[in-house]
Amino acid sequence: MSKLPLRKILGGTAATAMVFSLAACSSEDSGGNDLITYEIDCTQFEEFGDLSGTTVTVYSSIASESEAQPHVDSFAPFEECTGVDVEWEGNRDFEAQMPIRAAAGNAPDIAYFPQPGLMGSIVRDYNDQVVPVGPTAEANIDQYYSEAFKAYGTVDGTLYGVPVGANVKSFVWYSPSMFAEAGYEIPTTWDELMTITEDIAANAEGVEKPWCAGIESGGATGWPATDWVEDMMLRTATPEQYDQWVTNELAFNDPVVIEAIDKAGSILKNPDYVNGGLGNVATIATAPFTDAGLPILDGQCWMHRQASFYQANWGEGVTVAEDGDVWAFYLPADSVDEHPVLGAGEFATAFRDAPEVHAFQAYLTSPDWSNIKGQTTPNGGWLSANTELDPANLTKPIDQLSYEILADPATVFRFDGSDLMPSAVGAGTFWTEMTSWIANDKSTQDVADAIQDSWPSE
Repeated sequence: MSKLPLRKILGGTAATAMVFSLAACSSEDSGGNDLITYEIDCTQFEEFGDLSGTTVTVYSSIASESEAQPHVDSFAPFEECTGVDVEWEGNRDFEAQMPIRAAAGNAPDIAYFPQPGLMGSIVRDYNDQVVPVGPTAEANIDQYYSEAFKAYGTVDGTLYGVPVGANVKSFVWYSPSMFAEAGYEIPTTWDELMTITEDIAANAEGVEKPWCAGIESGGATGWPATDWVEDMMLRTATPEQYDQWVTNELAFNDPVVIEAIDKAGSILKNPDYVNGGLGNVATIATAPFTDAGLPILDGQCWMHRQASFYQANWGEGVTVAEDGDVWAFYLPADSVDEHPVLGAGEFATAFRDAPEVHAFQAYLTSPDWSNIKGQTTPNGGWLSANTELDPANLTKPIDQLSYEILADPATVFRFDGSDLMPSAVGAGTFWTEMTSWIANDKSTQDVADAIQDSWPSE
């Protein structure tokens, strides 16, 4: 297991409070980086005893160094306070590999689950290996997180997962300059969005199209298509129907769900609308989701529906801002009075009952970590549901916009549906059937029937 290098300059003493400096990518210090300084109270870890020389392994789907490094950097104060060595391992095939590791008795100390449904399946299948959240971390969650986020980490009445991130998914990325030159205003309703789409399609030249999309993601191929369906469910069904859908109280092949899938298909399966700069409709299935929005930079695509975390994929030299090279607007509903928002997050679950593991979960649930993590994420793409997060510590405008959306009283927030479903569906047939829906032009009804048939009986 390899450990990413820490970009840190440590300071302070063995006093109760330690002052740390971490480097964020810029050009102010001798290493070409800005220095971020903050204070953390090390006494919060004294209850766990002497942890010097111990190790905590963390396993995650976050595999690229650009995304993983901010997590590793954010652990530095905990390591310095406690003497614990935190080792990070990322794997794009996490969803497929984590059950295999659990079955082999080779689970990590901590696993970052991007799907509460998968976490629930692992907890139920390997309950003798999974460790409930300790009292200190649970007290932090009760104090600093909403009841909803605690519920997402709870399986059969026991808290197993601590929140380690959140995001907003209901965004459409675009080029502000392209919109301005064409005279387009940011759409505030679905009809306005489709009017822009139709106008772009009517005037497109060459490979240019209104939309670009990609759902390839290794062993998790298909998940971006499920996000489309979930966003459409929030725009064609009621919040209550959405909640019933994720528990199968509302069947997957119910006409309500069929309508939502078809609404997604009104864009994704329309050859006049996709796939700008990438090819025909079928190329959506093979285009890596990490690259699928990039044709916007070449003027070959106008819009790309993807979450706030997509900002990390635009590359160096690209300005992500309202007046920059790319920006994002809220994916509108039928009326301006409706404000449904799809979001998600990650939950850290323990597989070893040890003081250093419980101490690490306590750190992850503290305001200290959320604010430090914000500061050590120079490329943005991360948000915390911790109520003590200072939005000023979020380094990118899109993350601050996401925070505003989540904090807006008018927002009707729902967690990613596939992430809440049993893993056999949410991280299984929902992904594969939506891939067939695109790649093989499988009908909506056949896709919905196949997913419904796969729903676990218990």
